[in-house]
Order: sequence, then structure tokens, then C-alpha cells
Amino acid sequence: MDTNKIEAYLGFALRAGKLVLGLNSIETVKKGVYCLLLDEGAAKNSHKEARKLKEKFACPLIIIKDLGALIKREGCKLAALKDSSLAEAILKEAGDKGISIEGAIG
Repeated sequence: MDTNKIEAYLGFALRAGKLVLGLNSIETVKKGVYCLLLDEGAAKNSHKEARKLKEKFACPLIIIKDLGALIKREGCKLAALKDSSLAEAILKEAGDKGISIEGAIG
């Protein structure tokens, strides 16, 4: 699946400091998360924790293949996007590509 645009958007977010990586770091965030991204190969418990965070932040959860490769951080299974416009662009692109999205959009 071609995810070049999603990779570019995630790169922008990472360079701008708007991407929080890892479960422990995301749990410390109080508010302002617009989208969560979870690697589809993450452990069952990680999926459960990501869904809890989705409820906490009331944001969509995108389940995507090879998240670590997309953000050039191998081993990263969960990321939180703290920029609304980039989150909107990634959600639109994910929807167009048929990538699994859980939760309310918007």
C-alpha cells in the first residue's frame, strides 16, 4: 500500500515536535491529541491500551502497517499527533487508502 503522503505528513509532525512517540510518553499528555496511530503488528495489550487512550482523548485511532518504518523509528508501535491540520490530512489520506480508522472523525 502506497503511504508516501502519510509518511510525509508524519515527517512534518515529527520535525515540528507535534508527534509524541510511545505509550508511556502519550500517557503523560493531558490534552491536545487529535489522532492516534497504532502499528497493526503491536501486541494485544498495546491495542487495548491504545483504545483506552482513544477514549481519553476522544480522537480517532488509525491502525496502520509498519508505523516504525513510516516515522523512521523502528520499534515504535504507537504515536499521538498533536496538530489538528496534519491529523485531518492523515485521516483523509488513510480513509482514501482504505486504512482502518476507529472512532469519531472530527
